[in-house]
Amino acid sequence: MYHIRTHRGRKGERRSFAEAGYAALLDAAHQQLGGPIVLIWDNLNTHISAAMRELIAARDWLHVIRLPAYAPDLNPTEYVWSHVKRGLGNLIVHGIDQLVAVIKNRLKRIQYRPQLLDAFLTHTGLEPS
Repeated sequence: MYHIRTHRGRKGERRSFAEAGYAALLDAAHQQLGGPIVLIWDNLNTHISAAMRELIAARDWLHVIRLPAYAPDLNPTEYVWSHVKRGLGNLIVHGIDQLVAVIKNRLKRIQYRPQLLDAFLTHTGLEPS
C-alpha cells in the first residue's frame, strides 16, 4: 500500500506526512488487510515522535521494528524508490500532476509483482520471521 503526498512548494506547506497522516495510512492498511501489521521503520523524526509513539501504542495490531540510525541498506523502501526513480531522469513531464501519475503507475505495477517485492526485502539481508 502507498499514499503519495504532493509537495507544491507553497509557503508553510508540510513536505512530508505528519503523525495523523501516517496513522490514517496504517489504519487503512489494517482495514484492507484485516490482520496484524509489522512495520519496519527508519528514524525519521516523525516516526519517533512522542505523538507517534502514542499512536503506535493505541494499536495492538501494529508491531513496529525500528532500523538502526543511518542504515538505508536495511530499509526495503529505499530499493522500491530506487526502482521507481529508474529512468525518471530522462522523462519529460508537463507538470507535477503528470509526474505524480507516472509515479503512481510505477508503484501500482510493483504491487502486482510479489517476486520483485521479495527481492527488495532480500537485498536488505533481513529475513521475515
